[in-house]
Amino acid sequence: MPDTFLVLQMLVLLAVIGAFAGVLAGLLGVGGGIVLVPAFFYAFQVLGYDGPGLMQMCLATSLATIIVTSVRSVHGHNKKDAVDWQILRTWAPGIVIGAVVGMLVVAQLRTTTLQAIFGVLALSVGLYMGFGRKDWRLGAAMPTGLGRAALSPGMGFLSVLMGIGGGSFGVPLMSLFAVPIHRAVATAAGFGVLIAVPAVIGFLLVDMSGPVPPFTIGAVNLVAFFVIIAMTLITAPWGVKLAHAMDPGPLKRVFAVFLVFVALNMLRKAVFG
Repeated sequence: MPDTFLVLQMLVLLAVIGAFAGVLAGLLGVGGGIVLVPAFFYAFQVLGYDGPGLMQMCLATSLATIIVTSVRSVHGHNKKDAVDWQILRTWAPGIVIGAVVGMLVVAQLRTTTLQAIFGVLALSVGLYMGFGRKDWRLGAAMPTGLGRAALSPGMGFLSVLMGIGGGSFGVPLMSLFAVPIHRAVATAAGFGVLIAVPAVIGFLLVDMSGPVPPFTIGAVNLVAFFVIIAMTLITAPWGVKLAHAMDPGPLKRVFAVFLVFVALNMLRKAVFG
């Protein structure tokens, strides 16, 4: 039986993480994974689960939560006819292939390597959030043919390596190809489902090495999954209300700085331990 005090510590830490992630998601429109992965990493490290598969578990558990939040988000956006189902259908095969390949790669890597990868990618996302401009364009419409064949699996692959859904890469990509921002956000939620479902199925079958928290199946920790889902469902609407009450633009830049520091710290720990 797991230690009762340890489980209580986990519950408190995870509740705080889930509340923070939910507010940020509602306030800034950022995906939960970009917050959850480093938060899981530091929380489970504090609890004594600093094994070679720690980052695998953080990525897998983050993706498991994204299944629920993305399905809920797609359902809500679809009621407002905001989801571009044409983009979703045509990009789905490549995204799923990329997600499966990403899961297989993550399953072979260990914490330090995954930390370095997360750090580099999170640094890129943070810099784009901080300095990217709404009027930047790479084209007048989403790529087809070879462009789509290259970009769709790439997005699925990189998202799994970061444990995130479709928002951090999908929204900027669609914006660069002139998809209106509200439509991009709604469609990216669908990308999140396509990324997370096949990846999590694979992660449930991974044989974890080293110490793992109680109630972990494969690389997915069920305690973290359920607590995060419960807390984000409660606090995301708070973030939405705050977004309507204030200008989220400056806060988004503050979060970009925060994300850059998180990314740099991940890189530091990957290099120096």
